[in-house]
Amino acid sequence: PHLLSISLVKSFPTGMSERNYTAPTEFVFIGFTDYLPIRIILFLLFLAVYVLTLVGNIGLIVLVNIDSNLQTPMYYFLSNLSFLDISYSTAIAPKMLADFLASRKNISLYGCALQMYFFACFADAECLILAAMAFDRYAAICNPLIYSTLMSRKVCVCFVVLAYVSGSMTSLVHVCLAFRLPFCRSHVINHFFCDIPPLLALSCASTSLNELLLFALCGFIQTTTFVIIFISYFCILITVLSIKSSGGRSKTFSTCASHLIAVALFYGTLLFMYLRPSNKYSPDTDKVVAVFYTVVFPMFNPIIYSLRNKDVKNSLKKMLDRISPNQ
Repeated sequence: PHLLSISLVKSFPTGMSERNYTAPTEFVFIGFTDYLPIRIILFLLFLAVYVLTLVGNIGLIVLVNIDSNLQTPMYYFLSNLSFLDISYSTAIAPKMLADFLASRKNISLYGCALQMYFFACFADAECLILAAMAFDRYAAICNPLIYSTLMSRKVCVCFVVLAYVSGSMTSLVHVCLAFRLPFCRSHVINHFFCDIPPLLALSCASTSLNELLLFALCGFIQTTTFVIIFISYFCILITVLSIKSSGGRSKTFSTCASHLIAVALFYGTLLFMYLRPSNKYSPDTDKVVAVFYTVVFPMFNPIIYSLRNKDVKNSLKKMLDRISPNQ
């Protein structure tokens, strides 16, 4: 915090002195609406979504860890995906819910920095976990004879560690550069959380370096992981089409369908949000899209993977039978 304060004081734009610039101690969110009845409706709606997110993802993590049949690389990655969904949703949703009922939607400078850091960290890590899951499906379907070598426990742990370390480092770069800027235009953020683009819009100094690194780092992670996913599924498609039995093709490809749905939802919104020129940002549109990938999308993953996965459904049935054996 002390270093952050020093950097804020030192980062005046040309011609601005310390005397006529005061570093903000807090920011204020505009949010969605000031009309109380709509805010209450949105509060109840998103509270239900957040509770379902927690219950679904925690349930999936517990299920994977207690059922020996789910002790495989695919479900190891899936449990980490659930943890990331809980984490980046929790970085946003509790504050958003509180602001629906608050008369003034403010957040401290350091609270804003922490929210931005944890959200960016977990979102970037999720891209890498999704890529690891795609590679796992490629190894299982296209190279079944050496699958245990390609996806050993050590390899899986390395993939997960790489995801968390990469997410931490890239988010740290964005936060450090963003909070060195002087926010002298306004302290009001036209958003419901501390996202990078709306925060950069408040600076009266040049943000070209921030935008360049946002495009480069996010672009590198999202593009690289997307290419890995695309190549993995291209190889899977060729392998599936070579199977003579239509039933075999359907069964093989069904194991990938859940992951493809999750990838399409997640990458579609992220690419729309962060790989556009800054003059293409529309605050109202971006808030709607951001609600989807920060609050709603984390609720979908356990539903997508549970409804389309026989192993998870069987494991859940066994756990429920254990809890209520009389039924």
